[in-house]
Amino acid sequence: MAKVKTNKKSNSKQELDSVYILKLVLYIVLGAQWVRLASSSSSSQIPIPAGLIIGIIFAFHDHFRIDRKIEYAILLVAALVGFWAQVGVFITT
Repeated sequence: MAKVKTNKKSNSKQELDSVYILKLVLYIVLGAQWVRLASSSSSSQIPIPAGLIIGIIFAFHDHFRIDRKIEYAILLVAALVGFWAQVGVFITT
């Protein structure tokens, strides 16, 4: 008589596709956020990637450790797009 193997992966935690898409959209929006400190006397700006930093912290503490490399890549691309599109908060001193 042959033994039937059970799939133990079905018992483990797996996230739904909708949760994965929502998480990717969150990383795109969050990664594009920048805080720019601008001086009113000169035209210089100091850009700070606040969304990228917060997104990396979220990706590091995620309990579904499946595609962390993809999450980091999406955060980096979103940060670059946010830098060139000047998305975020401007603080003028």
